[in-house]
Amino acid sequence: MGEFFQIQDDYLDCYGDPELTGKIGTDIQDNKCSWLVVQALSRVSPKQRQLLEENYGRSEQEKVAKVKALYGELGLQAIYRQYEEQSYQRLMGLINQHSTNLSRGIFLTFAEKIYKRQK
Repeated sequence: MGEFFQIQDDYLDCYGDPELTGKIGTDIQDNKCSWLVVQALSRVSPKQRQLLEENYGRSEQEKVAKVKALYGELGLQAIYRQYEEQSYQRLMGLINQHSTNLSRGIFLTFAEKIYKRQK
């Protein structure tokens, strides 16, 4: 559940609505090793990697925009949605499997709070 939450947080840092999240994401500018950049690095061509290296970790808005455009080219939003759905299904399976000795409700409450969260 913690891994799912962290990856979701990385996604929301880039694509979340600041009105809902209460923060303006800066993972790209701060050169963070976020899930999105790791996914990008595993999918880029040599030319795209050069673009990423020239623009990631820079604070200029045009450079941030280039990184986000590259994320778009790579289809990272769709990849995240697929990850999110698979992770949620796996989480539900684990809760059902292991909730015999522990309160199932507490796990379901946490899972429902983070599934498809916007902030």
